[in-house]
Amino acid sequence: MEGNNLNAEQLIAVTHREGPLLVLAGAGSGKTRVLIHRVAWLIKEKHVDPSTIALLTFTNKAAGEMKERIKKMGEKKNEIGFSGTFHTFCAKLLRKYGSIVGLNPHYVIFDTGDCESLMKNILKDLSIDPKQSKPGMFLALISKMKNDLVTQKMAEERAHDYLYRQVAKVWREYQDRLRKNNAVDFDDLLVKAVEVLKNKEIQKEVNEQLQWILVDEYQDTNKAQFELTKLLAGDRHNITAVGDAAQAIYSFRGADYRNLRLLEETYPDLTTVGLPKNYRSTQSILDAAYSVVSNNVNHPTLKLSATREVGQKINLYEAQDEKDEAKFVVEQCRKISDRDEEVAILYRTNAQSRAFEDELLKRDLPYKLIGGLRFYNRAEVKDLVAYLRLINNSEEDVSRQRIEKLGKRKAAVFDDWLFRQAKEKIANGQPGELLEEIVNITNYLDRFDERDEEDVARLENINELLAVASEYETVGQFLESAALSESDIKQHRSNAKINLMTIHAAKGLEFPEVFVVGLEEGMFPHSRSMFEGGKEEIEEERRLMYVAMTRAKENLTISFARSRLIFGGRHQSIPSRFLAEIPEILLKKVGLSRQFEKAEKKEDLFDEYGDKKRIIVQDWEVAEASKEDFDDIDNW
Repeated sequence: MEGNNLNAEQLIAVTHREGPLLVLAGAGSGKTRVLIHRVAWLIKEKHVDPSTIALLTFTNKAAGEMKERIKKMGEKKNEIGFSGTFHTFCAKLLRKYGSIVGLNPHYVIFDTGDCESLMKNILKDLSIDPKQSKPGMFLALISKMKNDLVTQKMAEERAHDYLYRQVAKVWREYQDRLRKNNAVDFDDLLVKAVEVLKNKEIQKEVNEQLQWILVDEYQDTNKAQFELTKLLAGDRHNITAVGDAAQAIYSFRGADYRNLRLLEETYPDLTTVGLPKNYRSTQSILDAAYSVVSNNVNHPTLKLSATREVGQKINLYEAQDEKDEAKFVVEQCRKISDRDEEVAILYRTNAQSRAFEDELLKRDLPYKLIGGLRFYNRAEVKDLVAYLRLINNSEEDVSRQRIEKLGKRKAAVFDDWLFRQAKEKIANGQPGELLEEIVNITNYLDRFDERDEEDVARLENINELLAVASEYETVGQFLESAALSESDIKQHRSNAKINLMTIHAAKGLEFPEVFVVGLEEGMFPHSRSMFEGGKEEIEEERRLMYVAMTRAKENLTISFARSRLIFGGRHQSIPSRFLAEIPEILLKKVGLSRQFEKAEKKEDLFDEYGDKKRIIVQDWEVAEASKEDFDDIDNW
């Protein structure tokens, strides 16, 4: 196989002969190319039987793409032994060998909804109040222990406080009921596969079938997946792991970037190859991203060299508030999409999408929301809006039915308050104040557990709803705005060039232009990382910033707001520490206020305004006058 389309480091990795190999692949350094070329080289040059190769990934999409590219490169029609996700591999393994761990080969896999329903029934039968201990919290803790290969017996022995004694009790019942249903959950697939492969005879048989193991995104593996790959590699140690600690952003799913370091301890003969050349971004973007992530001390970070031009500096926009930020960003996105180019708006939390969605809809601009529901389609938002709709129109059956589904008691409490006290509040109170009172009288927040990641996101959406509602004078005005937003379907156009998504959803994607918004302390880095234990959490936030910045190919804009509506009130913001970590020489301040400072001609400072002109600084109309009134611009 010719290597003229591989750089020197890629070629070393691709042609590694035998034994363990770690490929440290920085953002945009061609890790997928290395994986597929390595498979092709093993087949074509080393004459490896394709059926003895296994390629493990984290998404079916990635596996499918690699499989197709490998087939196009090879001359043989034989497909490789396995190409797919860890869970798919384990499911196939257990169909064949699961009986040795007491699993019927016709077992079913319970999805998230199935597991939640099962857990709700268990809590009810054990008389555990779901308000105090939510099903999702138990499932999350059990999942973490399974991924860490903690057994039920170990959990019981370590249960030294009330919560974990309760978890151990619930886990035992949960596992018993899965067994009775001849079912497993997603975590069981990993755990039971590891148990199966610890059987020496079966491990030997599997090691004969699969002799070359390649693993993508190794920094995202958990303990169970690490153990699984070690067992699959067996005594041959023919494992190729590709990963980058600087892009490890899934600790909440149990991923542990330290598995990269553990590889070195497990395999003393490990060969490590770094891929320092970046084929995606400009050098300015790479330098700025590195200046942030290199502040982490718990893992090494490759300093990447761009194969393209140095590029423009990183644009920095200082907004007055979230509306100003959304207006500026959306206006820039409009210009980019008009050029028929792709652009992405990346934010730390789903709740932040609301301001940008509103601005896009106002301007009638089509967009795609990736990996989530539109703000007003989210269940918790629809629940609270239903209460307001019923306040506005007590005959409205759809909203009443939705409220009653939340619980008869909640509906009754609400009715009592509505008919005894709410009339005056409807006449005088703002929708934000009404929503806060509704949340309190119905105990709506009791549905959520701050120990649950998904519930945290829902609470953030509720806070954002309270914030936006507080900007309207009447319930009617707010509901009309929400309804008009809901009726617009342009955001569903598949050819829309403007993409909205969280940074987690953007992992693995790239765009010519990227906006990373909301760079404020408490927003990004997220407040939970600041309050819950320090260095590890902050370092993951920093890696998340690195991932966000390296999605950009040509131009990157970062922004923050000086004030933001939070919990229904306006608060002054502190710029994110990540901004201070980027050298000033790499930044260019942009926006209307900066245009005012740097304009070469006075005419550039004015917009037509009837028979006069006006100067606009950011979103403020500062003054209205004739040009002659502003001769002494420098004195401003």
